[in-house]
Amino acid sequence: MGEVTLDSPLLAVLGSGAKKLAKARDLVTVRDLLDYFPRRYIDAHAGSTFGEFELGEHVVLTARVETMTQRRMQTRKGSMANAVIVDDEGRRAAVTFFSAQPHYNVLRPGKRALFSGQLGLFNKQLQLSHPQYTLMDDADMSVYPGSLVPVYKQVEKITNLNLTLSISTVLDALGEIPDPLGEPLRARHGLVTTTRAYRGLHLPASMADVQAGRERLRFDEAFTTQIVLAQRRHEARSEPSTPRVAKPGGLLERFDATLPFELTEGQREVGEQIARDLAEPVAMHRLLQGEVGSGKTLVALRAMLAVVDSGAQAALLAPTEVLAAQHAASMRAMLGPLAERGRLGGADDGTRVTLLTGSMSASARAQALLDIVSGEAGIVIGTHALLQKHVEFADLGLVVVDEQHRFGVEQRAALSSKAHRPPHVLVMTATPIPRTVAMTAFGDLDVSTLRQLPRGRAPVVSHVVPTHVASWMNRVWERIAEECAAGRQVYVVAGRIGDGSEPVAPGLVDGPDAHGAGEGDAAARPIGVVDLIDEMRRLPALAGLRIDLMHGRLPAEEKDDVMRRFGAGEVDVLVATTVIEVGVDVPNASMTVIVDADRFGLSQLHQLRGRVGRGEHGGLCLLVTRNENPDTLERLRRVAETNDGFAIADLDLDLRREGDVLGAAQSGRRSSLDWLELTKASDLAVIEAARTEAAAIVEADPSLTEHPLLAQAAHARVDASQAEFLERS
Repeated sequence: MGEVTLDSPLLAVLGSGAKKLAKARDLVTVRDLLDYFPRRYIDAHAGSTFGEFELGEHVVLTARVETMTQRRMQTRKGSMANAVIVDDEGRRAAVTFFSAQPHYNVLRPGKRALFSGQLGLFNKQLQLSHPQYTLMDDADMSVYPGSLVPVYKQVEKITNLNLTLSISTVLDALGEIPDPLGEPLRARHGLVTTTRAYRGLHLPASMADVQAGRERLRFDEAFTTQIVLAQRRHEARSEPSTPRVAKPGGLLERFDATLPFELTEGQREVGEQIARDLAEPVAMHRLLQGEVGSGKTLVALRAMLAVVDSGAQAALLAPTEVLAAQHAASMRAMLGPLAERGRLGGADDGTRVTLLTGSMSASARAQALLDIVSGEAGIVIGTHALLQKHVEFADLGLVVVDEQHRFGVEQRAALSSKAHRPPHVLVMTATPIPRTVAMTAFGDLDVSTLRQLPRGRAPVVSHVVPTHVASWMNRVWERIAEECAAGRQVYVVAGRIGDGSEPVAPGLVDGPDAHGAGEGDAAARPIGVVDLIDEMRRLPALAGLRIDLMHGRLPAEEKDDVMRRFGAGEVDVLVATTVIEVGVDVPNASMTVIVDADRFGLSQLHQLRGRVGRGEHGGLCLLVTRNENPDTLERLRRVAETNDGFAIADLDLDLRREGDVLGAAQSGRRSSLDWLELTKASDLAVIEAARTEAAAIVEADPSLTEHPLLAQAAHARVDASQAEFLERS
């Protein structure tokens, strides 16, 4: 056997025994095996108890043999052995072996052993059927340096002991593992070497060894992630671009003069940050996040006008046709004649706002493409249709990506590639981002934050409405009617479309029939907007109201028509899916009812209620739920009690974990973070320290030429799933 490294095949180190590891858990290399970490640790002297496990769960614990018997089997040859084992709290379990030998002579009364098997129940008694075990006085137990026994997720046909023996063999063959962190860096942060970290986690003498190993790997995860992000920041800031500066007396100056209100202090500050970036000869890469209703779209429009002033074009990429159309309509409304150059009533020295989506008619699409390639359209707004190869720009100077978490870096790059030189890039999110997430997922971007709401913006009052209280649900419908009678408008939001084939969930419109339907109950299936609107149209309380439907599967013409009529006040109640979550701005809408609110993320609820309270009337948001679980109701109450989107984002992260928030869980994958928990303040400190160290190293050595081990570690860390995770910035 030659020199053993982390990338050596296990077959070369362990021989044929490695085949079981490869087959059962796809552990092929030395690194694979060492990264197969224990799930927990058992103190062999202190033991553990059956009470820590659920029926059907695979258990590993130490216990004492109380009795051992054997008897011949009636239906087949041979004898079976039956033992009773006792844990440290006196709980008993039957242990059965369908072949008595050699167990009968080994597991003698009084012996103590480490048992591993599935916990079941037979004749009202706990049972382990044919478990694996290791006697505590067995010579093989000497592999453990102390009394701690690491417990691994079960590997078929391999005991915990044999797995530990294999890892011990691998660690001995490796010797001292080359460490990508230099001694000075480790000393600054009190970290052990890579070798000590692996030994401390797999062969600990104490829990202090385990903790030291965890701290080292937690830092490694933060550090290698930040190295990748720092390299991307350095690369982005090295991209030569064309400075884009608004000209005196140009579009931006004239637009500002027409505004009927003053910009907030936050809008002015962020606008100045962006203006400074645009004036640089290197490409801007900035994230704009903000509170619901804080005016991010206005900030983006002013940046786009500055770029148009400089003679270039700006493009805004939106995730849905509804949102793209809303952006186009609102920007045209804000700009007025300045957005209609070359058209009747338009300003000759203005620009043109052009919309491009996939469902446009052939003639409208052809005209849009002509406006874009000729440069007639200074501001271009579109969906994924903008990314198609035949879309060409005259001179693309700024790319704005709205709701950026719905796009991958490859889509952003596809739009940026349509520029002659690297364009400036501004990405926006309407969901406030917890600081740990911002540093981890968006660490390659400069971050601007808008917290201040425009003057005169009235707060939205929120209430939780459990449907099992019939009078409350009846009051919801009455309240909608009252709001419409006062000349205002209402959103009713549900999480799915529905096709009318499923029965309407009891208790939503009928009030008293819910009977406490909860999660998983057939009666509590989430209602769709198609079913909901039919029921609402039959309610006496809503008689005479103009109720219309909006969801993502409607033809583009219908969606545009519905939104136009709702904006014009021709629709009283809009029953919609979450397509209206962001970007929809109808000042006369004053009330939102969110049906099955418990099925939405907290930040999403905050976004949905942000559709109201944009006019002079304030806003009301009712969070309707059929779920009577006290924890669920408390979660909704916490949303209702605050309008602070940043506080809600932190709470959402705490409840949903980073996998959901970062997008990993929605796509069916676990979070890409193995050791860091973004909800922990201590991990925020680790990320901040790692970010500082990574920035210094990359600033001095961008390609990591002088740090080959670190370059290799970063490459190993960023596997396919993590690369996609990082690319969502």
